[in-house]
Amino acid sequence: MRSPAVAGQFYPASREALIEQIERCFLHSLGPGKLPVFDSREARRIVAGIVPHAGYIYSGYEAAHVYYALAREETPRSIVLLGPNHTGMGSLVAVSMQDWRTPLGVARCDRELAEELFTGCDVIDADEIAHAYEHSIEVQLPFLQYIYGGDFKFVAISLGLQELEVSREIASCLSRVDRDILILASSDFTHYESASQARQKDMLAIEAILALNEELFLRRVYEHRISACGYGAIAAAIAAAKTRGAAHAELLKYGNSGDVTGDYGSVVAYAGIVFRKT
Repeated sequence: MRSPAVAGQFYPASREALIEQIERCFLHSLGPGKLPVFDSREARRIVAGIVPHAGYIYSGYEAAHVYYALAREETPRSIVLLGPNHTGMGSLVAVSMQDWRTPLGVARCDRELAEELFTGCDVIDADEIAHAYEHSIEVQLPFLQYIYGGDFKFVAISLGLQELEVSREIASCLSRVDRDILILASSDFTHYESASQARQKDMLAIEAILALNEELFLRRVYEHRISACGYGAIAAAIAAAKTRGAAHAELLKYGNSGDVTGDYGSVVAYAGIVFRKT
């Protein structure tokens, strides 16, 4: 079982403080402004999403918009979490076969699906080293546990290789999964530029995302030197969302660290985006 690597850093290490922090993200004016309601879930139309992975005090608000939308819909059978490999450790594209512990309990790995992706996708290796100290997927689990409780299983895929061909191969593998899945790409957007420069660049990338065009998205990332860390995860989510029936995407919230710190001279930017069926 994987133990938390960034509890007490990116999010609180105690159960009570973590729940309080998550609820603050929902209730804050930068977030949805209200807590999710769980008593009457609708049929699920969201097939994929993009969520940030900085510390909750910075990017939890943009993430909360996505998780608020997800909480309104039925729980997916399994959730595939795609994130960049910041550490450089382990395999270039790595799936975890382990359950992961957080302060909210144990998130269960869908080992059947993980094995299916490992054996059926040439670019994916089974490797825990790539996940051992990586935060991009870990920080999503407490939000998922908050909105779904223990009623979900997940598969974590870390991308150290983020080329278009790799993203499309992952998407092709996900297209063959014969069950209800939700795909979440974990990525921040522009890093360490002014808020105005970040927004100008990021909107070029987000425009391509909303057009459901992973090739255009990556081209703009490269041409405009957009420092989104999980660009390959995003490209895979776009491509996979289309194969899972997505008809359009919606930007729920865009913001940056300056919204919290007041320093807009050098920010990290975040976006919450969902892909929906008609």
